[in-house]
Amino acid sequence: MGVVLVLLYVLLPIVILAFIIGAILKNNGKGDEHMFRHLYIYLVLFATLMMAIGGGISIFMAAADLASPPAYYQNYNEFVDLKKSENGKNSMEYTEEELRKQFEASVKDHKDRVKDEAKNQLIKSLGFIIIPLPIFLYFNKLRSRGEPQ
Repeated sequence: MGVVLVLLYVLLPIVILAFIIGAILKNNGKGDEHMFRHLYIYLVLFATLMMAIGGGISIFMAAADLASPPAYYQNYNEFVDLKKSENGKNSMEYTEEELRKQFEASVKDHKDRVKDEAKNQLIKSLGFIIIPLPIFLYFNKLRSRGEPQ
């Protein structure tokens, strides 16, 4: 997570500054309007490209969770101790077999929940690629033509 923050807070302003300097140098006295159009196109291209890259990373992470869900955080002994403390002295004690079944059901529920969350994240992440992609392609076409409309 620290690397992402460094990229976001350090690299992003440097890249934006580089785009601004590049647009000014490329301008060559053609007028401020022309420069700002180029700058706008490059900023939109950069933003949509970053969204698509972030969506791709998120898709990969969701697919990894779907293929191999993280382990259940509680072991069997902790589960038994928790159940015994929840029951108290007035309630009926569970047999070893019942406790084992409840633990296995809890582990299965956890894995199913993680897989469902991964599917949900996968669908959301596709939006970060599908939505900015046409915008990126359109502005890239404007950039390659050299004349924004």
